[in-house]
Amino acid sequence: MICTTVREGQECVFMTAQGCSYNEGYCLPIIDECKGCQKSAEFPTGVYCTVAPDPSLKWKNGTCNMATHVKTATETKKQKLNPIKASKRR
Repeated sequence: MICTTVREGQECVFMTAQGCSYNEGYCLPIIDECKGCQKSAEFPTGVYCTVAPDPSLKWKNGTCNMATHVKTATETKKQKLNPIKASKRR
C-alpha cells in the first residue's frame, strides 16, 4: 500500500488499512552512516531510507547490505606456485 505517515506517496509493505504496522508505527530517519547512500530519499518529514524502516538495524552487524556508497575491498590472495610442478608444465 501507499504510505500515509512519514514517506507519503511511497510504496510500503508495512502499510495497512489501519495505518503503519511497523514496530513503532512509523519509519525511522536515516543515521549518520546512511548519508551519501542513493537509497535514501528526502520527504517533507525528513530523510528516510527507501529500503529499510529502521536503518540502524541494517548497520548493527557491520555495513548495510543495501548501502550504495560503501565499497567492499576484496583481497585477492596470490596462490603460491610449486616450482617443481611449474617446471613440468613447460
